[in-house]
Amino acid sequence: MKKIILILICMLNGFMFSHTLNYNKIILRHWSIEKDHKCLDGSFSKFKNGIVSIEDAQNNIVDVSFESLSASDQIFVSKKEEAIIALNSSAPSIKNEITSKLLIQSFLVILLLSLFSFFIFRKTEKQKRKYLIPIVSAGIIMTLFSFGKKILTTTDPNFVNSAFIPFIPNVHTSWDNTYFYVESKGIPNHTMMVGISNHGWQQQVPNPQCYIGTNHWSIPLNPVIAAAPTLIDNVHFTRGAIAIAANGVPIFNYHTNTGVDSYTDGQLDNYGGHCGRGDDYHYHIAPTHLYTLGQTTTNLPCAFALDGFAVYGSMEPDGTPMTALDTNHGHYGTDGVYHYHGTSTAPYMIGSFVGQVTEDNTNQLIPQAAAHPVRNENWTPLVGAVITSCVANANNNGYNLSYTLNGTPGYATNFSWSGTTYTFNYVTPTGTTNTNYNGFTQCTVPLANNAFALDNAITLYPNPVKDILQINLGNNIIESEIQNITIYGIKGDLVLKTDRYKSSIDIKSLTSGTYFVKIQFPNAQITKKLLVQ
Repeated sequence: MKKIILILICMLNGFMFSHTLNYNKIILRHWSIEKDHKCLDGSFSKFKNGIVSIEDAQNNIVDVSFESLSASDQIFVSKKEEAIIALNSSAPSIKNEITSKLLIQSFLVILLLSLFSFFIFRKTEKQKRKYLIPIVSAGIIMTLFSFGKKILTTTDPNFVNSAFIPFIPNVHTSWDNTYFYVESKGIPNHTMMVGISNHGWQQQVPNPQCYIGTNHWSIPLNPVIAAAPTLIDNVHFTRGAIAIAANGVPIFNYHTNTGVDSYTDGQLDNYGGHCGRGDDYHYHIAPTHLYTLGQTTTNLPCAFALDGFAVYGSMEPDGTPMTALDTNHGHYGTDGVYHYHGTSTAPYMIGSFVGQVTEDNTNQLIPQAAAHPVRNENWTPLVGAVITSCVANANNNGYNLSYTLNGTPGYATNFSWSGTTYTFNYVTPTGTTNTNYNGFTQCTVPLANNAFALDNAITLYPNPVKDILQINLGNNIIESEIQNITIYGIKGDLVLKTDRYKSSIDIKSLTSGTYFVKIQFPNAQITKKLLVQ
């Protein structure tokens, strides 16, 4: 009887673990390219415009025409395409169906395990039953874990929002049942453009964009694991963003539209960004500098891929060091949810989209927010130029970018806006050329729905206080956006007011008691309780 029990337990454990879902394993297919009398081993990647993209064992993409494939391969591709279209059109329901099936399977296995345990207990001598208890318990726990860790679930929007809260008010967030929306102007809270090599600057400048309203960034809240990961390379997703950083700056494929590695080619600034032809600032690598600059914490994502999965830095969400990455540049976490990691080597952030995505015929992921160019010149790299500074102007309505050319100083591109008129001053050591362009009206990132985030970012200390009150705005609140600070007594009487932000306020004149500090923004008011001793 003892041998029978051990054999049955081993068989049952084998059954349990054989049902662990593994979306990372890619099965290679033997393709027959009859037109060229060739064969190829690889996995299906994509079918578009009559071209089938096949990823071989070395992760290289090989494009072959649909007509050149054997009849059986054509049938296989057609079925794959039909399945992908069906998944894209009904992703949430399919995900729920997968979840339901896994739960049912898990329930059935546990039921069988319970019946089996009851039978064994009945047939086992009383003094030997105590040895079965830990074995059966471990089996049930392992069964629950093996089925539960890969069950797909809707992403909690509050979790996504936690990554963006540190960057209020530079970002505004909202969501519905399908997408998490991010609004921003695409301008970070760090120096831009400095660090681009002397052959990488294409004379663009960081003009704030209006990723506002319906032109927002969309992160899927119901991400679905793709049948096969979609490769991000020098052909696919070479236009537009593939992710959005937590500070509201879009992140593009690390390959430029010319196919080169923008990082190793020296086209990026000290923080991995530069400006596109629309004068739109964006990153090309993971924004892990948000951690090193202290603008966010390592347990929060520094970005979200536009397939719905988070991007972390060198640490796991639980605070432990990053573990080994798969070929897609990510892995499943201890919570059973997939996420990516940013590194200092290619592909820097995402090797392939694990989640289902849609690429249009211009090699751009959709849905996608759009930048709006103001200038229409076809700028080219300015060989020998080295950017020395890029700062906001005194009126906060433009930027001044200074550079040297072949070691000679005195060059600059300064621009500002007033209404829809953009004035560019092209400065050289011999003179200045002024050019006006007609563009869009600069917009404002909404604040109304982010009052709770502003409240979390602002701290009063010490509290209780005796003489000097300190007001800390956090890393990403701009002082100039504060219209006034007022302090009211418990009965609503105004006792102190300042028409601008002050980090230190003398409250020695206030008597002991409870007060309320109100900080006024253009579209929000934050109220903090203060105790005076």
